Amino acid sequence: MNTHFALENPIEVLTGKKRSELTRDDLINIINKKNIERLTFHYTAIDGKVKELRLPITSHEQAELVLAEGERVDGSSLFKGVVDAGKSDLYVIPVYKSVFINPFDHTSLDFVCRFVTGEGELAPFAPDNLLAITHQKLQEEFDVEFNALGELEFYLVGNSEQNLYPLPNQKGYHGSSPYVKTTSIVNEMLKVMTNITSEIKYAHNEVGLINNLEIDNHLFNGKLAEQVEIEFLPSPVEDAADVVVLGKWLCQSIANRYNLIATFYPKIQIGDAGSGLHFHTMLKRNNKNIMLDGDQELSEDSLKLIGGLCRYASTLSAFGNMTAGSFLRLVPHQEAPTKVCWGYSNRSALIRVPLGWRNLDNLAMKVNPQQRLKAERKDSRQTVELRSPDGSANTHMLLAAMTTAVLWAYRNPEEALKLADQNFVSGNIHNNPDKEREFIDIATSCVETAQALNDHRDYYIRDGYFTGSLIDKVIEMLNSENDEGLNKKIHSLPEEDGKKLAEDYIKRGIQKY
Repeated sequence: MNTHFALENPIEVLTGKKRSELTRDDLINIINKKNIERLTFHYTAIDGKVKELRLPITSHEQAELVLAEGERVDGSSLFKGVVDAGKSDLYVIPVYKSVFINPFDHTSLDFVCRFVTGEGELAPFAPDNLLAITHQKLQEEFDVEFNALGELEFYLVGNSEQNLYPLPNQKGYHGSSPYVKTTSIVNEMLKVMTNITSEIKYAHNEVGLINNLEIDNHLFNGKLAEQVEIEFLPSPVEDAADVVVLGKWLCQSIANRYNLIATFYPKIQIGDAGSGLHFHTMLKRNNKNIMLDGDQELSEDSLKLIGGLCRYASTLSAFGNMTAGSFLRLVPHQEAPTKVCWGYSNRSALIRVPLGWRNLDNLAMKVNPQQRLKAERKDSRQTVELRSPDGSANTHMLLAAMTTAVLWAYRNPEEALKLADQNFVSGNIHNNPDKEREFIDIATSCVETAQALNDHRDYYIRDGYFTGSLIDKVIEMLNSENDEGLNKKIHSLPEEDGKKLAEDYIKRGIQKY
């Protein structure tokens, strides 16, 4: 007798196949069985947001044609400044394993798509393809798979008409109902995202809780804001990027149905917790985690990864912190990094090595003595976390940049290991000013990180697979934030004037994310 878990992927239950095994015939059978009226293609443009194309299906022949050949779109609109209008046509081709039934309209069968040129090749300037190409090179040259998982932090903003059990500001961490008010909505997000991606680890409320937002914007001013984190499960970097982008779209779509705003803006109010998009990473070989050695210490592979991230750290913000508000979050003496360094369980460092159940298993037996049979551990869970990115990131470009850093590290192992050794820190870096001064600062503005990217563009073009036009576009986007020296300006002004300047930038950017 077959049994299924309640949140098991419905497409796999329906077909009896893993999604990675699905063929065009399987998809057409789903169309027939579920009375599907249209296909919806989703893809990510230069702004990092989900776009879509809706295709009504009236016959077997039409479904087969669309699934086999995709459809045509205007690349110069989707990649403005990267693709010339004189040769702008692109194809969008569905990735079969990404298929899902639209949670908001069950008559639509949806897919993530990839961009293909008129010559039939993956468009190299499209960030999702760039990520896939870079990861493929890593696998081909070093037989290593790079996995990642995102921690998606955001605020849910709306009215609280009857706040019977209020919590103080900044006391939301792991709050439960009735003290936090959005539990049922977050549960719906979890259910939908798990059904679609099968890649959700958990959700909880974060520290941020603002009972009365003060933003000169009628959509936000006077509202209750609760900060939430949804963490994904590790998957190959191409899939990890897709599920984060889809996850953001799903969170905002569900919030919208409840007249709430889900904002991924990194800092929505000065003095209150900012929102990040940390990425945990792991290296695998032969489908086994290789982050630990035989003594359960960090492996040489892990140290190469850390060294690569340290080398590229000055430019990673160009893809992971793309709005002025990013640098209102990345300030000293908060749980946000400002220096290029790494440490164990260290939230003051740029790169954290979290607890990973090293030399431990079956901890539940400590508190459940009646459990006699041990569960089999199939693999290590050790990761390395990059803590600087936030919700303004272009997720595919960021992970492509991180993969480029790993590729460089494997090509230059001695230098990578040396960087890992030089940038290690023990304990809270802010408690040791002399030690803190030894480490390189990460950027303090979009303009500054644009300059760093321009200075080190060879990191991505010569040593990676980024195109010059894509680097130029990112630099243009960053410079448009016009935030050079913003934090210095804020701190040089009287307190109220400085706060007003920061709020002007927040007001300008918050609705974009």
